[in-house]
Amino acid sequence: MTAKMFKALLPVLMVGGATLIALLLYANRSQTVLAPLPERIVEIDVAEVVLQSLRIPILAQGTVQPHRETALVSEVAGKIVLVSPSFKAGGYVAKDEVLLKIDDRDYQAKLLDARAKVETAESALAQEKGRGLVAYSEWQKLPEKSQRSQEATDLYLRKPQLDSAQAKLLSARADHKKAQDDLDRTTIRAPYNAIIRAKRSDLGQFVSPGTPVADIFSVDYAEVRLAIPQGKLSYLELPRVNSSFLPGQAPLVELYTDVAGEINSWQGRLERTEAVFDERSRVLFAVAKVEDPYALKTGTEPLRLGAFVKASILSREMHGLAVLPRQVLRAGNQVWVVDEQMTLRSRTVQTLRARGRQIYVSSGLHNGDLVNLSMISGALPGLRVSINSRVSTLHRQDSILEAAGIPRRQADTPNSSFQALGGSPRNE
Repeated sequence: MTAKMFKALLPVLMVGGATLIALLLYANRSQTVLAPLPERIVEIDVAEVVLQSLRIPILAQGTVQPHRETALVSEVAGKIVLVSPSFKAGGYVAKDEVLLKIDDRDYQAKLLDARAKVETAESALAQEKGRGLVAYSEWQKLPEKSQRSQEATDLYLRKPQLDSAQAKLLSARADHKKAQDDLDRTTIRAPYNAIIRAKRSDLGQFVSPGTPVADIFSVDYAEVRLAIPQGKLSYLELPRVNSSFLPGQAPLVELYTDVAGEINSWQGRLERTEAVFDERSRVLFAVAKVEDPYALKTGTEPLRLGAFVKASILSREMHGLAVLPRQVLRAGNQVWVVDEQMTLRSRTVQTLRARGRQIYVSSGLHNGDLVNLSMISGALPGLRVSINSRVSTLHRQDSILEAAGIPRRQADTPNSSFQALGGSPRNE
């Protein structure tokens, strides 16, 4: 074999040798055993569904207003000669309390003059009655067949003079009544229990009829206008236009303020609605009534006029609700539910429109369902889970209010042993 032929066959020999070695290695390979991947099981916390009947809080806000406000004016002219010590801005005045007095000397003189005119008119009337009796006795002595008209007879019996005397007496009495009323109007009194908002006159000032003297507002009860969205009206028991609640049966309204961390609360009742929707915001204004807002009878913190307050109105009793934390609700009103095979399943639910840290599921869940409370990234239906802890969805009414951000009243104290959602879990 020549060198030239060897060079031509060398690549073929190398390829053949490599192929033979590859066949030998493949024939003597070891058998590979595929090990199954470990199944992923995620530990989660769950809430066991307990359907219950609740009154959920409907949140609103508004400004405290007086139910009655009056601008007092002078009805007579004169100089103010007396002012009550309570006649000042912010002063409390009781019903019929004297606020100020106007100089009444001229009005007393007018009253005496009117009284004298009444007595004169009474005397004139008595004289005419006497003259009429004399004329009547003389009239009876006239011949029966004498010709006389009815007008002549009335004039002879002095009936027109008697009517004139009676009319003058009525006029004198009217003048006397007006003089007495004008004298009474020199004393300005409070028309009801009130607080003076603004003082517009003072001692020594001359006032004329129509001059403003003070602005006052009542303190027996206050009103708060609360805007209720149209979508939440079906949750509430609202009075009809032509009816009202029986005493003590109106829905309770909890009012509270939070100023620099200091919370004060008051209780009222829903009294009425304003019957028409606001054209711009499409809300219906409900009016809550708060008795004794300035705490004149109780001595507690007053609910001052003009204060901006938050409010919680308890809804009508709603049945078959499950209370869950808001974070468990996914897009499309979906929640994760653990089935009998301990896998996650997506469940569509319906919720009530309410604010706060909780949601109220009205349909889609049943007693005993287990709802996932844990946040799982990338979770898919069918994911195997194990239960780390379990709590109940059973809630007490005051815990519902607290979750909505409503402060508990001092009179409320916990008295139940059930486990609220978010409380100490019961280990499986």
